[in-house]
Amino acid sequence: MTGRTPERSDERSLGPALLFVALVVAAVASLGAPLITRVATTFHVPLDSAQWTLTVALLSGAVATPVLGRLGAGPHRRATILATLAIVVVGSALTVLPLPFAGLIIGRAAQGVGLGLTALMMGVARDHLPEERGTATIALISVVSIIGAGVGYPLTALLAEIGGVRAAYGFGLVVTAAALLTAWRSVPAAPEGRSAHVTVAGALVLAGGLFLVLFLAGQRSLWSRHLAVAAGLAVVAVLLLFVWTASELRSETPLVDVRAVRHPAVAGANIAMFVGGSGMYLLLTLVTRYAQTPHSAGYGFGLTTFVAGLVLVPFSVLGFVAGRLTPRVRALVDAPVVLAGSAVVVGGGFVLFAAARSNPAELLLAMGVLGFGVGSFSAAMPGAILAVTPKSETSSAMGFNYVVRSVGYSLGSATGGLVLAGGTDTGHLFPDDHAYTTAALLGVAAMAVTALTALAAARRRPPTPAREQPDHHHDHDHDHDHDHDHDHDHDHDQRAG
Repeated sequence: MTGRTPERSDERSLGPALLFVALVVAAVASLGAPLITRVATTFHVPLDSAQWTLTVALLSGAVATPVLGRLGAGPHRRATILATLAIVVVGSALTVLPLPFAGLIIGRAAQGVGLGLTALMMGVARDHLPEERGTATIALISVVSIIGAGVGYPLTALLAEIGGVRAAYGFGLVVTAAALLTAWRSVPAAPEGRSAHVTVAGALVLAGGLFLVLFLAGQRSLWSRHLAVAAGLAVVAVLLLFVWTASELRSETPLVDVRAVRHPAVAGANIAMFVGGSGMYLLLTLVTRYAQTPHSAGYGFGLTTFVAGLVLVPFSVLGFVAGRLTPRVRALVDAPVVLAGSAVVVGGGFVLFAAARSNPAELLLAMGVLGFGVGSFSAAMPGAILAVTPKSETSSAMGFNYVVRSVGYSLGSATGGLVLAGGTDTGHLFPDDHAYTTAALLGVAAMAVTALTALAAARRRPPTPAREQPDHHHDHDHDHDHDHDHDHDHDHDQRAG
C-alpha cells in the first residue's frame, strides 16, 4: 500500500505536495454546498435530505480527525495518509456512479474523512522541512484548508450547470486520485521512535458526542418542532463529551492530549478558533445566500449558483495573500496578537456587509475583507498552538483544533439560519432585509469576543518567543504541559512580572 518511501532529497517538492493534498480534501468536502438544490431535483428528495450531502462530509471529517491525528503521531503516518486518501477516492467514485441517493450519501461521508488529513500534512511539514519553510508551509496549509471552499464552489457549480450533478462530482474523483498519487510520490515516512495507540472505546465515545453536537447544530426544524427531543440529545452529547474528557485525563495513551490543551496558550487559541470560526462561517453563509436572493424579495441580486460562487473568489485570493504575508508578520508579532488583529479585520467585513450591500461590488468588498482576515487568522493559528507543542504531537494538537473549528462552523451556520428564519414573516419565503443586519451585528460581537480572547492568551504567554527556537524548547514546553501545577505557578510569576 505504501509503495516506495521518498527520501529527504524530495524536500523541494514536499511543500507544494502537502499544500495540494490539503487544498483537494478541503475543496472536495465543500462540493455539497453549491449542489444541494440540484441534488434534490435529480434524486427527487427534499431539500433537508439533500443538505446531508454537505452535513455528512463535515460530520465524518470531525469524527475522523482526532483518530487520524493520533495515528499520524505514530510510525505509520505515511500509511495512514495513503489509506485515508484511498478511502476518499473510493467515496468520490461512489458519488459519480449511477447509484441511488443512499450511495451518494455514503460517498460523501467517505470524502469527508479526508478533512482529517489537514493536521497530518502539518505534522509532515514540521518534521521534514527546514524550520522557516516548514513554518510558512504549515501556515498555508491552514489557510488552504479554509479557502478551499472558494476554489471548489464556483467550479463545481459551473460543471453542474453544464453536465449535471455527476459531472460536478466527477471533478472530485479526478482531483482526489491526483492527490493520492501526489502523496504516494512525495510523503516520507515518520521519524523513527514514534508510537501511537488509539483507544477504540474512547474514539467511539468522542465520535458519538461530536456527531450529536454537529447534528443538533444543523437541525433547526428539530429544535422548533421537537424541543424536548433536541434538548435530550443535547444532554446526551454533553455527557458523552464529559465522559470522554475524564477518560482521556486518566489514560496513559490519550486520543488527544487533554492536559496539553489546558495550556493557557493552547486553550486560548482553541477558544478563539471556536468563537471566531462561528463568526467567519456566519458571514460566508450570509453573503452567499443574500447574493442568490431574487429581486422579488425587495433586496438581493438573484445570482445563479455559478455567479454567486464567483463572489467567493475575492475571499480565496485575499485569503491566500494573507496566508503568505502572515509568517513575515509573525517574525515581529506573537501569534495571539495576530489572531486578535485578524479577528478585527473579519469584524470589519461584518460591518461592511451590515452597512453597505446595495450592489454586488459591495458584497465583493466584504468578501475580500473577510478572506484577508480569515487567511491571516488561519495562518497564525498553528503558530499559537505549536509554539508550546512537541513535534510528535503536531498532528494530534492541530487535529483537535480542526474539531473545534468544525463545531464553530456548524454553530455559525446554524446561528445564521436561525436569525434569518426568525426574520421571515409567516407566509413569506425569504427573510426581511433587516434580519441580515441583525445577523451581521451578531458576527461583530463574536469577532470582538475572539479578539479579546486572543489578547488574553497573549498576556499569558512567556516573554521568550517560542517561535524563534521551537526545537530547543520542545522538551521544556512538553514538561510544562504535563506538569500542571508548575505551569500554573510559572504563568502566575509571568503575570506578576
